[in-house]
Amino acid sequence: MSGHFKPERDARVFAVTIAPSRPNLSRFLSMLAYLWIAAGGALGSVSRFWLSGIVARHCTTFPLGTLLVNISGSFAIGFLATLLSSVGRGLAPDHFRLFLFYGVLGGYTTFSSFSWQTLELARQGHRLQAGVNVLASVALCLVAVWLGYLAAAGLNSMKGSASAHPPQSRSAQALDSAAGEPVFLAREGKGR
Repeated sequence: MSGHFKPERDARVFAVTIAPSRPNLSRFLSMLAYLWIAAGGALGSVSRFWLSGIVARHCTTFPLGTLLVNISGSFAIGFLATLLSSVGRGLAPDHFRLFLFYGVLGGYTTFSSFSWQTLELARQGHRLQAGVNVLASVALCLVAVWLGYLAAAGLNSMKGSASAHPPQSRSAQALDSAAGEPVFLAREGKGR
């Protein structure tokens, strides 16, 4: 399998390579691939929430938890994809690769996929495309989050909408804290 991850294609490859002549078994194995990804995604998401939450308790002026997750996820995908490749120490079974790369690391951080795909473009000699991927991803994602913010702020300001900052439960505060909200609250002078 190549370094470019495509869940739909890889799930089909997983199903077809194991049982090409049995359509029912092939469909079952394709569904099994999605279950592997879902199980790994749960582990990755919980790991991201845990690490970000721990770091957010100690650093409320910079999204250090998110940065650490993105860096560690990028290192993990670079290390594991190389180690488990045909030029590394050996191929891992397809279901394990789906579980690990799409599931665990995909749930942990999508930045790891972005980093790996950009590295692969550069390694294949497509340096211009790698640079465009970096610049476009950062710029367009910032524009998209800004547009999303403006759209939601517009909806929030409409007559009859809930207040801008309704009281939060402890679990909602924990979610916001793990997502890096203390950075924004501290900047606005509303730190906890």
